[in-house]
Amino acid sequence: MNASRSRNLAGSFAIHELGSDHWHLASAECTGPEIYLIGADSGAAPIVGDANISAVALEWRDHGVLVTLSSTDGPRLLQARAALIHEPFAQLYRSLPLAHFDTTARRFWRRIFRLVRIPGGRHLLRLLARAAQMAVTG
Repeated sequence: MNASRSRNLAGSFAIHELGSDHWHLASAECTGPEIYLIGADSGAAPIVGDANISAVALEWRDHGVLVTLSSTDGPRLLQARAALIHEPFAQLYRSLPLAHFDTTARRFWRRIFRLVRIPGGRHLLRLLARAAQMAVTG
């Protein structure tokens, strides 16, 4: 793989150490991106206390990821084995063609489920369905 792939993320980030060489960069925004670094170099420990990270640049290379943390003190470079970016999509279900019931349909289904719950309601519902089917077909 000769071509490098890079990604720049702006915003305030907080750094948390998850394990020996695992790091979590959390965005200050609730719907902002989260970055997980795996196999971060051991020289990253002094960066944990720095809470003024204003931007993160990731560049995937042949043998790992070059991470540039921009802060008020200037850019800091990290080398990591892998990096994962989780970007939540707040309006995920809005784009899907899900069924929406209007007030008439909601009222109908409320009545159906109320009938099913009463003793003998299933039998009454079956009789009503047969009568409606007979009226339509014949």
